[in-house]
Amino acid sequence: MLSQIALISAGSNKKSPVGPPSITIVYGLRRLLPLARGEMRISSLFATPAFPSGTGPDFVNAAVAFETDLTADEILNALHLIEAAAGRSRDLRWGQRTLDLDLIGLGDQILPDAAVQRQWRDLPLDAQLHATPEQLILPHPRLQDRSFVLVPLAEVAPDWRHPLLDLSVVQMRDMLPAADRASVVPLDHQAVPR
Repeated sequence: MLSQIALISAGSNKKSPVGPPSITIVYGLRRLLPLARGEMRISSLFATPAFPSGTGPDFVNAAVAFETDLTADEILNALHLIEAAAGRSRDLRWGQRTLDLDLIGLGDQILPDAAVQRQWRDLPLDAQLHATPEQLILPHPRLQDRSFVLVPLAEVAPDWRHPLLDLSVVQMRDMLPAADRASVVPLDHQAVPR
């Protein structure tokens, strides 16, 4: 398989066996290093409100981008192992979590296909609360709606383009309401060690 850029979003809002959310994010991102072929670009850490509003404490979020030869399924399996090592349990959709690692995009891949990706991308918010896809959807169907993903991602992959929307990460970020973008606040003195 040819090398492609992998985009991963990381979030935590619950203490894990390795420590508080910011430490857990650093732990998770360091565990991603073996997946990368070459340099891994790591964003700053950001404080973001829980989504949906009122579902728990604020999150710490970050993003990484790296070249890889791995398939989407291989990456997803590795992410789930790292989450489990950080004490992640999947009890409640959008509930508190020790570590959430999401594969946001992999090169220009559209999985499983454009029609299914579009169906999940257009799913109304109330349906999202109860429906979960049975397979990996790439790019992540809510990517273009989430400032907590796009603001960190703009630090590490600003020019990556959504293969169906034909918009860059920076363009998608800048299309969000200013209040959404402003709610993603850099954590001073919390840079991820390289």
